[in-house]
Amino acid sequence: MSEERFGEFVLVRRHGPVAELVLDRPKAMNAVSTEMARSLVGACTALAADRDARVVVLTSSHERAFCVGADLKERNSFSDADLLRQRPVTRGAYTGVLELPMPTIAAVHGFALGGGFELALSCDLIVADRTAVVGLPEVSVGVIPGGGGTQLLPRRVGAARAAELIFSARRVEAAEAAELGLVDQLVDEGRDGEEALALAARIAGNSPVGLRAAKRALRLGHGLDLRAGLEVEDAAWRTVAFSADRAEGVAAFNEKRKPQWPGE
Repeated sequence: MSEERFGEFVLVRRHGPVAELVLDRPKAMNAVSTEMARSLVGACTALAADRDARVVVLTSSHERAFCVGADLKERNSFSDADLLRQRPVTRGAYTGVLELPMPTIAAVHGFALGGGFELALSCDLIVADRTAVVGLPEVSVGVIPGGGGTQLLPRRVGAARAAELIFSARRVEAAEAAELGLVDQLVDEGRDGEEALALAARIAGNSPVGLRAAKRALRLGHGLDLRAGLEVEDAAWRTVAFSADRAEGVAAFNEKRKPQWPGE
């Protein structure tokens, strides 16, 4: 396993084809400061360009929290001009996670609130342990979810359910979060990271070309009418149909062996 640090607050650990993107600001429960946002942008830029990274798992080094959202202590010192200057940086952090081209899994324990939950929502799948508490409480402090929450949450749970959760600003504990579809897999306390990495390893056993194309089709096709969505799917199919991965996958199936993916 190798490690690379991006700034002071973000760490990337390599587990073969799985990259673990670690939020590492434990003294502030991973509150997203300007510096942490810049670090996330840098890490996501590097991962997006890394053809060896087949799956990314977003995790936390803090024992009791995934991420508590924006750094409100920092925000309290800002002028209006400061806040406007910070906006592209923080938005870039959430967009960086959202636009990673490979499958992404959030491993959530403890508090994942506001921007913290939005980072998890930016991933394709969310694995949470039984200590998890999630929510978008922004309207209770006079703002709105600004890291994608108003768009990503309804895509998960529907418009009315998302409205209730955002308007009430309520916190949702793990069991209810699983029932509502706010998280995808509920695991025993302390096992979110382990289970997310195990899931990532299973996913990483598949064609990296296929995985990226499937994610692209899922993301671009969502919300389109069926005919337009099928065109998106067809375009993604054409990018893999004549790939070396496709040839290897068919050959391995016929030869009853494990594929050795070229990744191209």
